[in-house]
Amino acid sequence: MCASPASIIETTTPDPSRARHPDATGFVERDGVRIAWERHGDGSPTILLLPTWSIIHSRFWKAQVPYLARHFRVVTFDGRGNGRSDRPGALEAYTTEAFADDALAVLDATATSSAVLVSLSMGSRWALVLAAHHPERVAGAVFIGPSVRLAARSADREAALAAFNAELPAYEGWAKYNRHHWRRDYPDFLEFFFAECFTEPHSTKPIEDCIGWGLETDPGTLLQIEDAKGLAEGGATEELARAVRCPVLVVHGSDDHVIPLAVGERLATLTRGRLVALEGSGHIPLARDPVAVNLAIRDFVLGLGSRP
Repeated sequence: MCASPASIIETTTPDPSRARHPDATGFVERDGVRIAWERHGDGSPTILLLPTWSIIHSRFWKAQVPYLARHFRVVTFDGRGNGRSDRPGALEAYTTEAFADDALAVLDATATSSAVLVSLSMGSRWALVLAAHHPERVAGAVFIGPSVRLAARSADREAALAAFNAELPAYEGWAKYNRHHWRRDYPDFLEFFFAECFTEPHSTKPIEDCIGWGLETDPGTLLQIEDAKGLAEGGATEELARAVRCPVLVVHGSDDHVIPLAVGERLATLTRGRLVALEGSGHIPLARDPVAVNLAIRDFVLGLGSRP
């Protein structure tokens, strides 16, 4: 852990495109890296909507914030590498522990003693570290399409991961998930990747949103995050999952082309949590089926008050 981070509150001009404007915004600085956060609502308890892979920033929660802020206090922050947060140059700045420590710094900056964590995809990795290593700060955890290594992925995805560093004769399908292709044609990768995230019909708008957010960072930053996966990251996934003691809800789409449903099933088993499988949903159901996801989060959080 680093020394106590510095934080500032800022005043911003409201964005007319947003359904709800934040009640407070600011930055917290940790190890020279500034992390941008927002707070919505004043209810109880606090829900911390964690960042995911820095290919997108916290606006991906735009269908959750207005609804959840009617009932609870909601805090979001841009993961380092995208949005209004800094893009540090060191590989060590993008480990799972670094993102988890950013979350703790944001909790401190927003005077939040503990929160219910909600994570999507790669954000589940920092949520696991927080729940396992800092249980006093975590009242409950919701994992959506968790990107954790608890089950095999599809054969073409596994092949692409194995060839990530290789120069290939052609880049088609999941072979676009490749270091050299990112550098040569990053927009093409974004188009492919987000089409795989949204397998539901009529998903043009969320795909376009995510491509736009993806263009706010660069392939070099994503490569640093990819390479940082080889550094120490707080413990083996199964060990972290077994160490979680707070209530857990896992939400997973049955048609997830990025992370198979078997991963969500295994995570729910290891954490003694409850699984909600959304029939026909893809990797980001919070955008394509926001009502179901929002109600699942709301009911889970409200239920925490009745548990010992």
